[in-house]
Amino acid sequence: MSDTDTVRRTKTTPKTERPRLHKVILVNDDFTPREFVVTVLKSVFRMTEEQSYRVMMTAHQRGVCVVAVFTRDIAESKATEATDMGRRAGHPLMFTTEPEE
Repeated sequence: MSDTDTVRRTKTTPKTERPRLHKVILVNDDFTPREFVVTVLKSVFRMTEEQSYRVMMTAHQRGVCVVAVFTRDIAESKATEATDMGRRAGHPLMFTTEPEE
């Protein structure tokens, strides 16, 4: 048996990286009613009443709160949708996004 008969062939598969995740952040302001913030969190981010209240209070006490983590496109569209809901209602409600570390 010769050396060429025992050559193994390895199959290479390309590795695909997971998309980088982005945080959606609720920025506190002193003008948007708490009830409205809870309503936005429930409708845009599909949170329960209790979860929404907890996120809203955390942002109120600390100045900001991470609402959820998504891929970049989804995070940006949800942040825009939530901010636009506030603007349409005449509130300075603001959501931002930033890459997760």
